Amino acid sequence: MQPLGAWPAAARARIVGVLTDIDDTLTTEGVVGEEVVRALQSLADAGLHVVPITGRPVGWSEPFARAWPVDAIVAENGAVALTHRSPAEPLRKLYVQDAPLRAANYARMQQVAQRIVREVPGATISRDSGGRETDIAIDHSEFTHLPQEAIDRVVALMRAEGMNATVSSIHVNGWYGDHNKRSGARWVVRELLGRNLDAELDRWVYVGDSTNDVLMFEHFPHSIGVANIRRFEHQLAFKPRYVTEGERGAGFAEVADAILASRG
Repeated sequence: MQPLGAWPAAARARIVGVLTDIDDTLTTEGVVGEEVVRALQSLADAGLHVVPITGRPVGWSEPFARAWPVDAIVAENGAVALTHRSPAEPLRKLYVQDAPLRAANYARMQQVAQRIVREVPGATISRDSGGRETDIAIDHSEFTHLPQEAIDRVVALMRAEGMNATVSSIHVNGWYGDHNKRSGARWVVRELLGRNLDAELDRWVYVGDSTNDVLMFEHFPHSIGVANIRRFEHQLAFKPRYVTEGERGAGFAEVADAILASRG
């Protein structure tokens, strides 16, 4: 991982869009600070597309989709997008899966969640689960602490039940379906912006902080970890190309400043 300052100015000047994780990338101690809000607004004012992609639930994401100057928020690891054309208009929800499949998967996932709580000591369903429609989440670092062996056991149980499973900085997320952050990014950029993400990868940047960002770090030539990514560095099969000096929201603000400086 190279320092962010090694990112060439010519490459930064060609960026048209920013894809970013939320927890511990935009947030600091669970809060999106003023510097991040200013950074998001500055990117939007400069004409860049901004799309947060998160493992958080769609219900949790709704107020942020209304308030932030972003094109959309993709929630639940690529399963659902929230967007609106103007602050005065209601949010639209777009789903990867149809309603009958979502309902069937939801029922199966609740059974898996209860099995995990029974079989993994200390495992609890995340407090934001009331807003989840297409996945389940087990808290490991937000309001409780699970040791690594318990986290590994949760992942193993999800996968044994035929689910996809990823570990973010706060939760273990599991779901049925072949969607993920990368496919969600492709989908929303195509559906909402009419652009082919794979055809212009060198014009987009991804910013993240944990192991559930590995697919994005692998896929994007302009991939950046905020400094707290070092907590997971030994677990990353693919590392971000660059890393910021600041952690969490301060790191994201560095990325925005670097992009905008190339346009001056």
